[in-house]
Amino acid sequence: MTEAGWEQRQKTRQQEMEAVSNALAILSGDDAHDLFTKTFNPSQLQKKGAASSERRDEASKLLKAVADKTQNPRLAILAVRVRLDAFTRVKKAIDDMIATLLKEKEDEIKHKDFCVEEFNSNELETQKKEATKEDLTATIEDLDHTIEELTKAIDELKAEIAEMQTQLKRAGEDREKENKEFQQTVADQRASQKLLTAALNVVKGFYEKKAKAALLQEPAGPPPPPGFEEYKKNAAAGGVMGMIQEIINDTKALEAETVRSEEDAQKAYEDFVKETNASVDAKTKDIVNKSQAKAQAEKELVEAQKEKENVMLELEQLANYKAELHSSCDFVMKNFEIRQTARDEEIEALKQAKAILSGAKFEAFLQSA
Repeated sequence: MTEAGWEQRQKTRQQEMEAVSNALAILSGDDAHDLFTKTFNPSQLQKKGAASSERRDEASKLLKAVADKTQNPRLAILAVRVRLDAFTRVKKAIDDMIATLLKEKEDEIKHKDFCVEEFNSNELETQKKEATKEDLTATIEDLDHTIEELTKAIDELKAEIAEMQTQLKRAGEDREKENKEFQQTVADQRASQKLLTAALNVVKGFYEKKAKAALLQEPAGPPPPPGFEEYKKNAAAGGVMGMIQEIINDTKALEAETVRSEEDAQKAYEDFVKETNASVDAKTKDIVNKSQAKAQAEKELVEAQKEKENVMLELEQLANYKAELHSSCDFVMKNFEIRQTARDEEIEALKQAKAILSGAKFEAFLQSA
């Protein structure tokens, strides 16, 4: 757009120059000169004569030559005015144009300095924001990863707690079943002991009663006939009672072993419950801590995302401002030296033209150039 505008301005200026040159040719013709000589201050023109006209022509030629070179229509117009206006008005116009050119030169220098400073500032600020954006991007990625890992760890802890609670429930059910079996076994052993003890007491009482009766009873009547033996204690009786007693002892030993096993099983169950509950408590606390860390990470993530959005907006604003700077500054910075040189030439030409009008010789300026 700037280049297109520049081309349009150049085209317009060229057309302006052509129009001014044509007007200058018309106004510089002999007929126009004679007419103006009669019209403007004829008495003074008659007095000053050829010298004044020569100075005007020299100053006008000088200004027109510089106008053609620098493509400045203002100088071209001034070249015509040198031929037409009074010296005082022309000198005043030259002074005004010199002042205008000096002001334009100063303003353009300030504008260039402003452009350089603003481009540098914009570039530096953009670099800072880009670095901030990269840092925030890395922070967001880290926070996303942290939140993902914490979520995974919390889910695993919850699953572990659920599994331990399931195992604890199963262990309780198994313990209850084992205790019922224990109670039944002990009851059976004690019932067996009671029954066997009763049987042992019956057998033992029978033989003790017979033995006592045999010792106390006197023989009566005649001796038994041949073929009958005296009643004696069965030799196997002692073995039967011993076997019953041994069975009783075995049931007592089994009962004692069952009780010990029950106590061991109960202690193991209690230890398992204690350890499992401690582990559940620890994992629950770990869940709380990880949940708090996750909540903090999520909060920081929201803040980082919001901050990144602000940075992205600032980068967009910096880019827009840079585009505005290019639109405002590219032409000035690209053509700065050319424009400054052209203005210096225009100012010098105006000073020379003023000097010529004041009586200086045109040939002196040609020799110095």
